[in-house]
Amino acid sequence: MKAFREYDLIYSVVMSIPRGMVATYGQVAEIAGLPGHARQVGYALKVLPDDSGVPWHRVVNAKGGISKRLAPNYEQEQRILLEAEGIEFNRDDRISLEKYQWTP
Repeated sequence: MKAFREYDLIYSVVMSIPRGMVATYGQVAEIAGLPGHARQVGYALKVLPDDSGVPWHRVVNAKGGISKRLAPNYEQEQRILLEAEGIEFNRDDRISLEKYQWTP
């Protein structure tokens, strides 16, 4: 049951990321009190139900990129959701963390 408690902490942090901003997996882990557990954040977001209301799309990798997923179209869906919030991607398909990274 420890994992579920950790997932709740992760979801709470992700819910705090404002519209038009992003956080990295590592940043979410750190804020949730799980330093060094960026992958745990990925696992938690992977099992979210579609109707959870948690803005999973606002979490990106440390390079400002969208991480690859096994499920088809998720990367494109994430990009569409981020662009709808005004987030821009550069030629390398990355987000400027300097401009868009959330600072709590």
